[in-house]
Amino acid sequence: MTMFTGIIEETGTVRQLKETPDGVQLSVVAETVLKDVHEGDSIAVNGTCLTVTDFDAEAFTVGLAPETLRRTSLGVLRPGDGVNLERSMPAEGRFGGHVVQGHVDTTGRIRRREEDGGSLVLTIELDPEYLRYLVPKGYVAVDGISLTVIDVLEDAFTLMLIAYTQKHVTLARQPLGYRPNIEVDIFGKYIERLMRSEKTA
Repeated sequence: MTMFTGIIEETGTVRQLKETPDGVQLSVVAETVLKDVHEGDSIAVNGTCLTVTDFDAEAFTVGLAPETLRRTSLGVLRPGDGVNLERSMPAEGRFGGHVVQGHVDTTGRIRRREEDGGSLVLTIELDPEYLRYLVPKGYVAVDGISLTVIDVLEDAFTLMLIAYTQKHVTLARQPLGYRPNIEVDIFGKYIERLMRSEKTA
C-alpha cells in the first residue's frame, strides 16, 4: 500500500508540462526526492500520488491520467511553478503527519489571507460534498500538506500556516483565487460508509 504523511520533503520546480501520444507528461526539477529514485516509484506532487516514468540527474517525469487532470489543479501548472514533493512512506519510516493517500478529492479556492502574528491564516472555499468530512481540529491535506483545520464554515474552512511551514511549502505564496488540491481525511469516509451500510442492513 502506498501512503504519504503530508510532511513535505522539498519544493520542486516544474520544468515542463506537455501532451504526448501517451498522454500528458509532467517533469519536475528536484533534489531530495531524486536521491534514491527508481522508475515506478510513487511521488506526491502537490498531494497527488504519481508514478515516476523517467528521471535524470535534475528532474523526474510522471504521467497525468485524465481523471487526475479532472480532479486536481496539476493541469494548469506552468514551467517555473513551484510544487510540494513527498516520496511515499517506507515501511520503517517515521510517521509525522496523518494518513494521506495521495488521492485528491477535489480542488478548493483561497478566499482570504490574514496575518496572525508570524502565522498565516487561510480561508479556503470547498464544495459542501467534501466539506462535510472536515471537523475543527481534524486533519486535511492541502496541496499535499498535512494541516489542522481551525474552523469549518458553511462553504469554507480555515487553517493556519506557522512561520516554519510557510518557508517550506508553496501554499503560503499562492494568491487569492488559487485552487489547491484537497484530500479529506480517509477515516471520515470510512465511518460514513459503515454508517450507511448499517442503515441498509
